[in-house]
Amino acid sequence: MGIDFNRIAIKIGSNVLTRRDGTLDITRMSALVDQIAELHKAGIEIILVSSGAVASGRSEVCPAKKLDSVDQRQLFSAVGQAKLINRYYELFREHGISVGQVLTMKENFSTRRHYLNQKNCMTVMLENGVIPIVNENDTISVSELMFTDNDELSGLIASMMDAQALIILSNIDGIYDGSPTDPGSRVIREIGQDKDLSSYIQTSKSSFGRGGMLTKTNIARKVADEGITVIIANGKRDNILVEIMKNERLRMKDKGWDCPITPDDNPSSLIPNPLNYTRFIPSPEPVSSIKKWIAHSEGFAKGELHINHRATELLFSDKAVSILPVGITDIIGEFEKDDIVRIIDFNGKPIGVGKANCDSSQARETMGKHGKKTVVHYDYLYIE
Repeated sequence: MGIDFNRIAIKIGSNVLTRRDGTLDITRMSALVDQIAELHKAGIEIILVSSGAVASGRSEVCPAKKLDSVDQRQLFSAVGQAKLINRYYELFREHGISVGQVLTMKENFSTRRHYLNQKNCMTVMLENGVIPIVNENDTISVSELMFTDNDELSGLIASMMDAQALIILSNIDGIYDGSPTDPGSRVIREIGQDKDLSSYIQTSKSSFGRGGMLTKTNIARKVADEGITVIIANGKRDNILVEIMKNERLRMKDKGWDCPITPDDNPSSLIPNPLNYTRFIPSPEPVSSIKKWIAHSEGFAKGELHINHRATELLFSDKAVSILPVGITDIIGEFEKDDIVRIIDFNGKPIGVGKANCDSSQARETMGKHGKKTVVHYDYLYIE
């Protein structure tokens, strides 16, 4: 099976891996492992981001007393993660494939050093034929430090590991042009960078996971902007992963199929053996490793740089510009050199993030002045 992607991240959601009663769906899990093993044996490096620990633990433990949401999450995930990784170990072993567990937290992405340590760990695993199975370490994460859900984590992992594609498996077929429960709604097959989805997205969350389609869409857009193909598909459909990869190979072989498809188009006339899934078209522009890290660092920002109208215009122009003290009108919060800071435009709207080239006191000393040292260099700046 000749496939054009050589490294992909696959995220499996809680609602794919669990039955309605919250127990682990071993049959579905086994079918997905069979598909991943087939792709792995075809030469594709796989990073698996798997939910299901909390839902898995929920079916194993009956708390002695009523627990708050954090305590409950810690208890269920501690028990459930052991059960989940053991199942994966046994299922992949039947295919002669080794797996390794990677438990991470949001703050592990907050510094460049921790970020690169994680990347190195998973790179070594892939070089040795081991599939990393990644999940959030819910046993020590607390609410304010948690990822929005594993969609956010999978976006970070795909970006960090320079994957060519991120496949997010949910329990519906993709992004619909109406409510998924409406028989007249259709899956939007391809989404370009300028496509407005605000009228389509459902804000409801899944039964066992923390995220919804809005989260998936926001993550998908950001990752696609970094040049990574993002696919949202139904993980409960038989052989979905293998069929997606075959379909993507056909698309790549004939550039005539590489055009945006809107809900008004007839997808069957454009794609052979059409599958119901949504594909976010990746940006053709390459993004540096450091910019990928910064693009996902908004949640770690220590302060804010407010900039004037002229500086805002320059940032959105075709020029490669840095943020200079002369364009800064206000500095909120305290930060050290190399911390992540938010960039706020003259209307008070957040427009990006960057790595500070000095601390907040030095920035305040030079604010509004000409001829002073750059506060955020272009190479360490991400404008949304």
